[in-house]
Amino acid sequence: MHTFLLVLEILFSIAIIVVVLMQPSKADGLKALMSGNSDTFFSKNKARTKEVMLARTTVILAVVLAVVTMLLDLIK
Repeated sequence: MHTFLLVLEILFSIAIIVVVLMQPSKADGLKALMSGNSDTFFSKNKARTKEVMLARTTVILAVVLAVVTMLLDLIK
């Protein structure tokens, strides 16, 4: 059981690193503020964009990683 949880922790760690690196930087948000055009397709459909999906995936992976880490600590 310990080995299985350790492998899960490694896999989730790699997955969260990949998902975080896939997220775009937030520096382009300042450029949109300066132009004043905030009524775009992406601002209207924010729940369906790739950025939101990556952010949700990051949160889910972080919670699962925390749970697996706590289980590993309890089993020790």
